[in-house]
Amino acid sequence: MRLKSLTALALAAPASALLRFGCSQLVVERLDPLVNPGLNPSPHLHQIIGGNAFNLTMDAASGDIAERATCTTCQFSEDFSNYWTAVLFFRARNGTYYRVPQIPNVGFSGQTGGMTVYYMQDGLANYQQTSKVTAFKTGFRMLIGEASYRNKAQSNRFRQITYTCLKDPGTRFPESMDFPKVPCPAGIMANVRFPTCWDGKNLDSPDHMAHMSYPETGTFESGGPCPASHPVRVPQLMYETIWDTAAFNAQELWPEDGSQPFVWSMDDTTGFGSHGDYMFGWKGDSLQRAMDSPCYVNCPTLKTQAIAEMNKCAVPNTVDENYDGWLKALPGAPRSMTGMKA
Repeated sequence: MRLKSLTALALAAPASALLRFGCSQLVVERLDPLVNPGLNPSPHLHQIIGGNAFNLTMDAASGDIAERATCTTCQFSEDFSNYWTAVLFFRARNGTYYRVPQIPNVGFSGQTGGMTVYYMQDGLANYQQTSKVTAFKTGFRMLIGEASYRNKAQSNRFRQITYTCLKDPGTRFPESMDFPKVPCPAGIMANVRFPTCWDGKNLDSPDHMAHMSYPETGTFESGGPCPASHPVRVPQLMYETIWDTAAFNAQELWPEDGSQPFVWSMDDTTGFGSHGDYMFGWKGDSLQRAMDSPCYVNCPTLKTQAIAEMNKCAVPNTVDENYDGWLKALPGAPRSMTGMKA
């Protein structure tokens, strides 16, 4: 259903913007300059996309990300923001782990891993995207989700962090809040949607969430109003990451009890700990101009780059640790986990 909505949006020539674009992989490593600035390595592994100003600290005092970056892995070359999530692993019956590769979304063939990023003014049912929103400001950052959550009651705090079991690359529903319980032929899509109401004052908050809020009533999709405490409507930021789980779908590879074998890098086998981090880094007023323009995928107000150029941008891995091949434990896990049985 969502894919049909996206197609309709493309054909309807929206009055305002819905940005959907790909970003290749920048780096995979145990750094988290939002939650654990200066800590090398951070507790669990992340996969990061965006501008090459990404580093260990990235505190506000270090200046505008867009001014420090020299390249970006994103299609829109004025977007030097950084976006990241945890990393998905497959756990074999013998307790060893293998990092699940990422594959490009529909429309971004040739992209090296990474994610698809959305900035939306309205829910997809409003093909014209007519609402006016205020773009994020220089220095803005936020987090959604909680890495330590392990059950639905906890994760209900976050309304729109979900998974889609892909029957084919175009599958977009149904969505679940926990990991799919059956093999997914075309992979698992992890969806992360951020709140859309800002307090209008703070670029960040101690928990990286309090300066943001969900609508007071209803949802972003239904056009619910922002609460008085967070009156400024901002774009809905959304990530789609496709994990290529097809190579691990044979039933004889799954645990003998039939339970699903995938685990997030923070040792979450439930899926309820999914989370996403964001540091704004658009050049000048480029995002606001885009939000005020009739943009969809191709945007006349933004500069774009070829996928080959996106794939060239990278930063060196600063954590001396192996993430590939069969691992005895998750990166950062206590060695006592070595040899743990599925």
